Amino acid sequence: MADVPDPITLELFKNAIFSIADEMALTVFRTTYSGVLKDNMDYSTGFADANGKLAAQGLTLPGHLGSVPTAMDSIMRHFGDDMGPGDVFIMNDPFDGGMHLPDIFVIKPLYHEGERLAFACTVCHHIDVGGRVAGSNASDSTEIYAEGLRIAPMKLYEAGKINQTLMTIIEKNVRLPVQLFGDLRAQLAACHIGETQFADIVAKYGVQQTKLYLNEIIDYAERLTRAALAQLPDGEWSFEDWIDDDGVDYGQPIRLFVTIRKSGGHMVVDWTGTNPQVKGAINNTLSFTKAASYTGVRSVLPAGIPNNEGVFRAIEVICPPGTVGNGVLPAACAARGLTGFRMVDCMFGALAMMLPDRVKAAGDGGNTGISIGGYDAARKPFVYVDFTCGAWGARPFADGLDGNSHMFANMASHSIEVTEAEQPIQLLAYEFVADKAGAGKYRGGVPFKRDYRFLEQEGMLQVRADRRDHRPFGLYGGGPGGPSENYLNPDGENRLLPSKFTMTVKRGDIFRHVLAGAGGWGDPLERDPAAVLRDVRNELLSSHKAQVDYGVVIDKASWTVDADATTRLRAQIARSRGWTEVPTVQRHDPVRLARAAE
Repeated sequence: MADVPDPITLELFKNAIFSIADEMALTVFRTTYSGVLKDNMDYSTGFADANGKLAAQGLTLPGHLGSVPTAMDSIMRHFGDDMGPGDVFIMNDPFDGGMHLPDIFVIKPLYHEGERLAFACTVCHHIDVGGRVAGSNASDSTEIYAEGLRIAPMKLYEAGKINQTLMTIIEKNVRLPVQLFGDLRAQLAACHIGETQFADIVAKYGVQQTKLYLNEIIDYAERLTRAALAQLPDGEWSFEDWIDDDGVDYGQPIRLFVTIRKSGGHMVVDWTGTNPQVKGAINNTLSFTKAASYTGVRSVLPAGIPNNEGVFRAIEVICPPGTVGNGVLPAACAARGLTGFRMVDCMFGALAMMLPDRVKAAGDGGNTGISIGGYDAARKPFVYVDFTCGAWGARPFADGLDGNSHMFANMASHSIEVTEAEQPIQLLAYEFVADKAGAGKYRGGVPFKRDYRFLEQEGMLQVRADRRDHRPFGLYGGGPGGPSENYLNPDGENRLLPSKFTMTVKRGDIFRHVLAGAGGWGDPLERDPAAVLRDVRNELLSSHKAQVDYGVVIDKASWTVDADATTRLRAQIARSRGWTEVPTVQRHDPVRLARAAE
């Protein structure tokens, strides 16, 4: 066995291992049952070494960056000396390696001639695991025991034999056992694919080289991470943001506070000062807080660094137990996604002080969770779970993205046609909303709205949203994004609903959700008038807001910028701020301006 891995062979081996993790992810995508997996793609896959250290993560959710290491630590702690060929482990307990109850881990140790060499790991958000509300992710649950079936780390298979007692317990405690078991089989299929392809690698490289290279992949990632961190400024930066409330104690804002300390090739992300854990179900596990921290840091590091244990060695995450970022029993955590997304934005706020030319403003606040469940006339259950997001904060060099999933989620959107075919729901609207993007030299991403019409006799609607009172922040003069909104029957009573709620809906009721707009970057008076005109022509901005926010006057008869009126208006706005100078408006060719706006 070579003491020093050959760099070319190592690169080929690394790519092979990461391709296994990716192929596992594609296997879940191809074989899963529920929409939250096949459409939203709320799952992740990973590949760990014999000691449970993550060596590769598949192409899916950054939100799961910290999940597999934490889950593997739990499995190794409980079963390190009690596992063998044919064993498969399962767990979802947030207080023993998990994140929240819908996220079920399935982990399989991989053996060669009786020696454990690796683990194939999967985690999938299951559409329902029981509890008081269909979908098992209500934000207004107040303790873990109301949220669904809690599975401690245990063996789903032992020496190839299924744990039928556990399967029976699961079947009797969830609303849609056929879908859940189908999704579990997708996870098992992914682990099988990982096992088969890993066996080919072992056959090619041999046992000793395989073990050496798995370890070296992790060390290689650590070296790259520390080298990249060493190129960043040393220092300390803190940022504060607020969640509107927890859905139980309305009007009580929840503080998120992060301090980043960076020295050489090491970074500390410290959440000390974050709010104590709350009654509502938005409490994070430490693993999810780690994932948010890692995601923020990874966004400013080079793209080629492998996502594995080596990255995490260079980034220390601190969050005191008993806080909203590290809940302890009996903390409810089903809707913890909200807090995780907001922690990523909080990371961006701190990183923007460290690297002002590389970090974007706040996005829409992360995905809004919408669950609709109940029973049809024959008492057959239905559960619809949708996670929707779509507006990135403005960047120091470009507008925020429109209709793009939050960086922490990387989720796709449900197909409207499939939703209407499978669920008692009609989607009446799915469209961008004007005048909600945060103004700036570069504007924030434009949010969208969705209208859901309920078609069954009665059901339960559960919504987890935020960014109504504390809007997505802009950076360096950029304005905040517009607030999120929830309405019942917008064309009738148009009742304004809270950002987080659980309520009964009847046949024909229409629920409208409007995402928050993303924050802007830079002073709006510095925005190119041609870009303002383009947004007005695309109905992303009204001509009135073009004047109020940007000082740009649009001649809608000719679809051109009135340069003289714009110069005067911007000067007036600048004087109202006490400025002595104002960015000048270049006199552009009206034809060029019109073409730029098309």
